[in-house]
Amino acid sequence: MTGGTVLDTRALNRATLARQLLLDRSDLPPLDAVAHLGGMQAQEPQEPFLGLWSRLRAFDPGVLSDLLTRRRVVRTHLMRRTVHLVTAEDVLARRSRHDAMLRQRARAAYRRELEDVDLDELAAAGREVMADGEPRAMAELVRAVAHRWPDAPPRALGEMLVAALIPMAQLPPRGLWRTRAGVRNLPIAVWLGRDIDPPAPEGTDPVGAAMARGYLAAFGPAATADLRAWSGLAGLPAAVAAIRDELISFRDERGRVLWDLPDAPRPDADTPAPVRFLPAFDNAILGYDDRTRIIDDAHRGLSVAGARVVLVDGRVTATWTVERDGGAREDPGTVTVTPLRRLSPAEREEVLGEGRNLAAFLSEGAADRVRVATDPA
Repeated sequence: MTGGTVLDTRALNRATLARQLLLDRSDLPPLDAVAHLGGMQAQEPQEPFLGLWSRLRAFDPGVLSDLLTRRRVVRTHLMRRTVHLVTAEDVLARRSRHDAMLRQRARAAYRRELEDVDLDELAAAGREVMADGEPRAMAELVRAVAHRWPDAPPRALGEMLVAALIPMAQLPPRGLWRTRAGVRNLPIAVWLGRDIDPPAPEGTDPVGAAMARGYLAAFGPAATADLRAWSGLAGLPAAVAAIRDELISFRDERGRVLWDLPDAPRPDADTPAPVRFLPAFDNAILGYDDRTRIIDDAHRGLSVAGARVVLVDGRVTATWTVERDGGAREDPGTVTVTPLRRLSPAEREEVLGEGRNLAAFLSEGAADRVRVATDPA
């Protein structure tokens, strides 16, 4: 191990960009990219398409839609109890490892509302309703069980069922490219035609170790606190300890120990970083406890408020929106960029260029209009 080597913020930034496929666009197929990234934040259904466009060369959004309909990727509650787009293989392998966290977080959110509800009984009632194999909206599922808990708010019952107690997939057309659709839920085992992997024997954590390796490949070098912030799981420091002989270590400027895979890319801190437009809630930002490698503390709130951001020289430097010409999502629009600091002429030109590319992608070639505000927000 090389625990005395300090990596400054810029070095960590370039490592993050490389691991996140944001330093150079990758030729990976979309399925492999989703697997490498450990899943993509997807509570906003169209955002994974934007995230992959910024990461992959010649990305075709139809390929990702096809992966959803072919059940190769799944929309489900997983890390941090938020909706992620993950590969079928990963959700089958990981879901049991997340069960306790999902239940704890949902219970914490609705502790008072569910005070008199036995969660095991609620889970059994929900599974009985879903046993017919019919997809249901959360409201439909709640209506079928609510008579047993008449004093519990329907929202609390529903969130506990679909986000924690029953491993659910959100079915297409939800999440397809340029498609609006409500959430219909079906147990993952039914949708994928295979039971979720059972929990590991007590005292072992092969799934945690695999997640730690995967996290470092896509986010490292990183501290165990960063791994916890990404996953929402409390027990992963033990998983890191179990694979410590496979890892090397550094320190950041705060003195935290950062773990990493020996052969993972750590580009020179002076490596040029291109402008990249990121979707809302992108894990390149949310996947860390200490996010200063990519966003200033003064702007940290943007990362949890759902703002779409622009990276300039590898850091969050602007936000972006789309102003539509008409009322429909499919109408061409103008990509509007609002800087957080004053841009140099060269930076402005690079933002304009990548913004035109983004506008063309969003409109499927119908428009490439982009506007960059002169003054910072």
